[in-house]
Amino acid sequence: MPYKTQEMVVVTGTSSGIGRATAVQLAAEGFYVLAGVRRQEDAEEIKQKNIEPVILDITAIDTLRALAERVEQDPLGRPLRAVVNNAGIAVNAPLEMVPLDEFRRQIEVSVIGQVAVIQALTPALLKSGGRVVNIGSVGGKISMPGFGIYSAAKYAMEAINDSLRREMSSFGLKVIMITPGGVSTSLSEKGVSTADRLSKLMTPDQHRRHDRLFDAVKAQAESWATSGIPPKKVAEVVSRAIHASNPRTRYTAGRDSALLTRLVRILPDKLLDRMLRSQMKLQ
Repeated sequence: MPYKTQEMVVVTGTSSGIGRATAVQLAAEGFYVLAGVRRQEDAEEIKQKNIEPVILDITAIDTLRALAERVEQDPLGRPLRAVVNNAGIAVNAPLEMVPLDEFRRQIEVSVIGQVAVIQALTPALLKSGGRVVNIGSVGGKISMPGFGIYSAAKYAMEAINDSLRREMSSFGLKVIMITPGGVSTSLSEKGVSTADRLSKLMTPDQHRRHDRLFDAVKAQAESWATSGIPPKKVAEVVSRAIHASNPRTRYTAGRDSALLTRLVRILPDKLLDRMLRSQMKLQ
């Protein structure tokens, strides 16, 4: 549904998956989308009506400043309706052996980078009465074996999301968390590739302890890549959160997310442990 006065939306991580689907969805609805990508070839690929690619590395302050200036100095004076914080990575490995530099990289991209985007665009969002839409994960509600590093980042974003919402509510800034379950995206495939690379760093003792877990992590990621919901389903939920005059604080996307976010609140830890280990065939 196009708006009489076109509004802008910033979406990060639009090279593929949820970010790409969200940019396309919102552009089709009449928003002018600034689509963050890291590479020029991705910029050329996503450029179309109502989508303007922006070279953006959310860990690089100069690209964030450039994005904020682009929003503030928009030649048509379009207000910023929302920022969709989607960019992220997945580092999946047993906690015992994951290199600390990999842990730092996960947090740098998937937590600090998200906060940096919010900080850069808060002035424009406050001016327009806009909203922050953070793309979380069921991994921010429940931490599966082998996914602790990824979940640490997603749990952190849950805390940041809640704190920001409570800090800014009196200033008109709405803050929303979208919690997808398994989604068929290249992030799952990249997670498998990362797991393969990290598995080569293990000692013989660690191999004996964790080879089975690595196989389970890769099988789980491959399952999401092939049988997860399509990214468009998440994009539709994002669209609802942006269009709603009084949005909910949280939305789930996918049946597994709706189920697991409820189970984690009612099941005892030890029962949940057994269920997750059984699901990943670690029993």
